[in-house]
Amino acid sequence: MRRRAFALALVLLGALAVPAHAAPDMGKVIREVFPAAETGFDPAAVHDLYSATLIQGIFETLYTYDYLARPAKVVPLAAESMPQITGDGKTWTVKLRKGIRFADDPAFGGKPRELTAADYVYSLKRLVDPRIRSPWAFLVEGKFVGLDDVAKDASARGTFDYDRKVAGLEAVDRYTIRFRLNDTDYNLPYILAHEPTSAVAREVIEKYGESDGRTLANPVGTGPYRLVRWVRSSKILLEANPDYRGFTWDFASADPADAALVREMKGKAMPRVGRVEVSIIEEDQARLLAFQNGEIDVMNLEGPLAPNVLDGGTLRPGFASKGVRLSRIVDPDLSYTYWNLTDPVVGGLATEKVALRRAMAMSYNVADEIRVIRNGQAIEANYPIPPGVVGHDPAWKSTIAYDPAGANALLDKFGYRRGADGWRTLPDGKPLVVRLSSRPDTLGRQQDELWKRSLDAIGIRMDVHKDKFPELLKAEKQCKLQMRVASWIADYPDGDNFMQLLYGPNTHQSNNACARIPEFDRLYARTRKMPPGPERDRLYREMTRLIEAYAPWRLMISRYRNMLVQPHVLGYRRHPILHAHWKYLDVAPRATNR
Repeated sequence: MRRRAFALALVLLGALAVPAHAAPDMGKVIREVFPAAETGFDPAAVHDLYSATLIQGIFETLYTYDYLARPAKVVPLAAESMPQITGDGKTWTVKLRKGIRFADDPAFGGKPRELTAADYVYSLKRLVDPRIRSPWAFLVEGKFVGLDDVAKDASARGTFDYDRKVAGLEAVDRYTIRFRLNDTDYNLPYILAHEPTSAVAREVIEKYGESDGRTLANPVGTGPYRLVRWVRSSKILLEANPDYRGFTWDFASADPADAALVREMKGKAMPRVGRVEVSIIEEDQARLLAFQNGEIDVMNLEGPLAPNVLDGGTLRPGFASKGVRLSRIVDPDLSYTYWNLTDPVVGGLATEKVALRRAMAMSYNVADEIRVIRNGQAIEANYPIPPGVVGHDPAWKSTIAYDPAGANALLDKFGYRRGADGWRTLPDGKPLVVRLSSRPDTLGRQQDELWKRSLDAIGIRMDVHKDKFPELLKAEKQCKLQMRVASWIADYPDGDNFMQLLYGPNTHQSNNACARIPEFDRLYARTRKMPPGPERDRLYREMTRLIEAYAPWRLMISRYRNMLVQPHVLGYRRHPILHAHWKYLDVAPRATNR
């Protein structure tokens, strides 16, 4: 009997154990470069691409995306399987994988800490904690039964009660989460695959708090990497998390171009890379020089550098002959210039204010940006949902076109008169000056010059305000900037993620134009409850006409994403949504590539 009991115990332990994988090789290093500084490592607090990339490597969401599937396909990550959906689509039940562990940290008192359903409930509540002022609150507001009430009470009392039960966020048991929704939501899997919904441990948050009131400087997650060194705005070093469970590389692709990649990676125990080194290099030429000198393994080739490296969409012979590879996609993103609709000079919905913004939008030649600034590495954006995202309308013709003569006539009609010096005044006769905020790098300077030339042509004086990227984001969230060139890369590949950028309640979060356009808000509220399809597309077209009519934005471009990859980096393919690719890669000995 003892032998039988012992054998049964071994079987049970084997069933619960996480599959063993070979440890990552600490001698295998991926060195990457960001053109702008990170802001921190708290999934609930940060709101920039570069921090998000690091967070994806450290923390884990319930769901993620298949590495090679195109179009992007949601698959389980910390979840055991896709959700079970009942109750007319309003009840979602998610089972967690057992045995997932957080990276070791003093906050856990020297004991292993398993990921549980309660960690996701806690992490989702953090998005509406008024103390954190998360820019991602819009992902969950109005969505889960009872959550808005808890957030409202927290605002009134000044503290968030994390122990209060929320009917819409229930840890049924250690490994089961039940979501109850106020309305059917067809985008919930995308939201649960987006890094702001990553699991953090309450013990860690309570031990370290939010540095500077916003940033968790001691990130502890269940992901493949952990932070070991951070020199703010300069260098980030990640190392493989020894408590990570690992996985087997087993992705498939219908694209023949991926055949060699699949052959070289299939069946490997992952992750292979032991260290990730990220450098912040703002100057374009310095980034390219570091790549050419072999100091960088993977880098995004921004438009100003394209002529040095590309001939159209292919590598120049000098790079191709060295084995450098190019992974190129049209990003699911938009670049646009916004005007702050709360600003006394350019804001408001009064007719003369709308005329001013439309005139500025009409003065800008997107073709010049693509040719001069982007060096052909972009396409013009005519619709507020980019290509590759559900809801995009390739046949749409915008009513905002480059027309400086029409812009001048519009300003004349609405009382923006030219003075003796050639500059226009406001209708009340006061000086008219607009202020463009931008980054102090090559791209920022080029955008300054093109906007100044555009506004000079219609008699509007422009000043330039320079600041670091994190500071611009901070001021933007407080509606303190008057005008800025911004971009939005899809958090999830659905049009909702772009249309919410002008939804009034998202001001101080994702609505950087601080726009409140009542007709737009009413239509958006309707589309949130609709599945993708012809009726939602019709409403999106109505909303697009409103955007053009009120001109909170000047739509500009969607960028080509040109990723340069050194020959010793194996398994790389640019994903349209995922940014942290390190766990999918391997590194070959450099000597084999000489």
